Amino acid sequence: MSPRVYGPTVDEQTRCIHYATELDVIAIRFICCDRYYPCHLCHQETADHDAVPWPADARDRPAVLCGVCRSELSVTDYLAVDSCPSCAARFNPSCALHYPLYFASLG
Repeated sequence: MSPRVYGPTVDEQTRCIHYATELDVIAIRFICCDRYYPCHLCHQETADHDAVPWPADARDRPAVLCGVCRSELSVTDYLAVDSCPSCAARFNPSCALHYPLYFASLG
């Protein structure tokens, strides 16, 4: 069974009201609540707590969901690719602008 994605999604590929381009096909599992959300704004608007970035020592755990094929990637795997290793769906390169909101200590 595929993980549930929370927040204001607009389609079955995890696009949301904030980010809905062809390349916006991932959801992030927020470690603070163990729930997938399409983006930091979806979490901010619908969760009852502040977001917590993934700690560096947890980067091997499943944390990113491909909205096209529903494969889960670890933080390490996600940061190393620009498309899904399972289905080749391209990911939005602009997501890198928000990495500090999702992943701690990228430096």
